[in-house]
Amino acid sequence: MNALSPGGRIGILGGGQLGRMLALAAAPLGYSCHIFGPEAAPPAGRVADRVTIADYHDEAALAAFADDIHVVTLEFENVPADCLEFLAERRPVRPSAPALATAQDRLVEKDFAASIGAATAPYRAVASLAELESVMAHIGPRAVLKTRRLGYDGKGQIIMDRSTGLNEAWQALKGAPSILEGFVPFDLEVSVVVARGLDGAIRAYPPIANRHKNHILDTSTVPAGLNPVQTNRAMTIAADLAAALDYVGVLAVELFVLGDNLLVNEFAPRVHNSGHWTIEGAVTSQFEQHIRAICGLPLGGVDLLGRVEMTNLIGDDVERLPALLVEPGAHVHLYGKSEVRPGRKMGHVTRVFPGLETS
Repeated sequence: MNALSPGGRIGILGGGQLGRMLALAAAPLGYSCHIFGPEAAPPAGRVADRVTIADYHDEAALAAFADDIHVVTLEFENVPADCLEFLAERRPVRPSAPALATAQDRLVEKDFAASIGAATAPYRAVASLAELESVMAHIGPRAVLKTRRLGYDGKGQIIMDRSTGLNEAWQALKGAPSILEGFVPFDLEVSVVVARGLDGAIRAYPPIANRHKNHILDTSTVPAGLNPVQTNRAMTIAADLAAALDYVGVLAVELFVLGDNLLVNEFAPRVHNSGHWTIEGAVTSQFEQHIRAICGLPLGGVDLLGRVEMTNLIGDDVERLPALLVEPGAHVHLYGKSEVRPGRKMGHVTRVFPGLETS
């Protein structure tokens, strides 16, 4: 395994808060970062060594970007496939383009999870109103209609029941290729953040209990309160998915808990919002772990440093900053976004309670 030497440069596709925290984690290990993306004044650009503002299809800009870096990673999974294929001919891309493609399409993602024996909610592909009517009759009466691509934070999905007008729902998603999933009355939603190194080594953080408001992650808590059977099963599913994808880097796997049964909801091929607590709450943060993995370094420890709670600062929650800064034990992270908008993640705050039960 050839590790990237200190002084190497990491190329990051996407310039949001995840790229920002990746760049901050890379610096202590001796690496600099080059951010590439179409957004003007990206938050990650304020802490990176270099920034290229260009379209993901701009091959001249991509070639210059590749010439300046040693390895490519991403903080945003909806990068066009041809962009990754272009870069993969010039530099190592970690995680790989095939792994990314699997996670970009909800149908392919569900099929892949099922192929390795992981359970999911019942699902069917939907490509027309007629198919939606047929599949709803089979999967309903309660279900969730989701676009196969580009959805996040509740966007691109509609909860369906007997009162839902199928034509209106189909038109609301603009007839995009979709997937209909049976509604799952889960006890809890958890995620597992897992890392896989270039040498195939795998380290999984303990499961994280996640609570949402308006389809956006509000609070993540560790430990999640699962029993040992649930905990082991959740971590095994995440590790199995990472290995089956031949994944390099950090992968986040979201799961529904129904008693001792766990269903894969989706997985994200990147560092994840529900893993932000690891910056103060674990031996190695998810961001450092990702940098270690893609650069060929040994993975770090994943032990907890106490009971941990992370809360997102969404929209005008950021106005609570003065109170948070005087709260003992509160660790505040702002993302450098200039405009406050409803539903926009402006930062997060983590609270660690050392010495408390962490199993």
